[in-house]
Amino acid sequence: MPSQTIQWFPGHMAKTRRMIAENLKLVDITLELRDARIPLSSKNPEILSLTEGKPVLTLLNKSSLADPAATAKWLEACRGEGHEALAIDCVTGEGLNKIAPAVRRLLSDKVQAYEAKGMHGRSLKAMIVGIPNVGKSSLVNRLSGAKKAKVEDRPGVTLNKQWVTTSAGIDLLDMPGVLWPKFDDEIVGQNLAATGAIRDAILDTETLAAMLAARLLTVAPELFCTRYKLGDPAALTEKTPYDLLELVGRKRGFLISGGEIDTERAATILLDEFRGGKIGRITLDLPPSGEADA
Repeated sequence: MPSQTIQWFPGHMAKTRRMIAENLKLVDITLELRDARIPLSSKNPEILSLTEGKPVLTLLNKSSLADPAATAKWLEACRGEGHEALAIDCVTGEGLNKIAPAVRRLLSDKVQAYEAKGMHGRSLKAMIVGIPNVGKSSLVNRLSGAKKAKVEDRPGVTLNKQWVTTSAGIDLLDMPGVLWPKFDDEIVGQNLAATGAIRDAILDTETLAAMLAARLLTVAPELFCTRYKLGDPAALTEKTPYDLLELVGRKRGFLISGGEIDTERAATILLDEFRGGKIGRITLDLPPSGEADA
């Protein structure tokens, strides 16, 4: 299998950075949405500098797909960095009822100032930022109680900013998704691709699935080997990523003429089952073991 490097194209980053800066004056708080399976890889490394001291509430979405123990450690790491964080899931509804109280708590001074002026119930304004396909539109729809934003399971659906009101007393400014990768970190790219933040067309499916198989053997060996009946994880440590993908195909019976393994089919199944949580609750970004690194 030929090696393939993920190429980053930062074209839209400068535009979205400007859009965030220009609209920051319109909001009271920023809701930073990350993928709970990749809390570090899906982080906007410029979020604190971009928000210029305004409060940030970090939301780890898709938490039902992530390892609960890892999520708890990532939440602790975020809080150790000095900003509030919640685990949520826009599919199951987990944690969504905690967002509005957290926003009001973080903006308690502003709420009290409004009330002192007789402006009871005045809406607070929040900007939602995050990488593509992290669930921003789903969150907007959940909080608004209506289908306001277009939702598809592919990156790049929200192309323009839009204001949405909610019954929770928060007006939401939904921003286009943008990738903020660490350009020198190949693992970040693999994580973004594996979770669907990057269009699948950018990277060959078999290459990506082979990379994912190797990562799963590292971060969730028991779940991976149980799902695909691969036996003892320790016996697979010398296998190449492509060997692991072939094993998955063989165990699933994906054979083509001549007894060859249909690795393309195996790759599609592996990616779909990981993204759908069928392999188990897995976090690809290991939580920090020492100082908070969130």
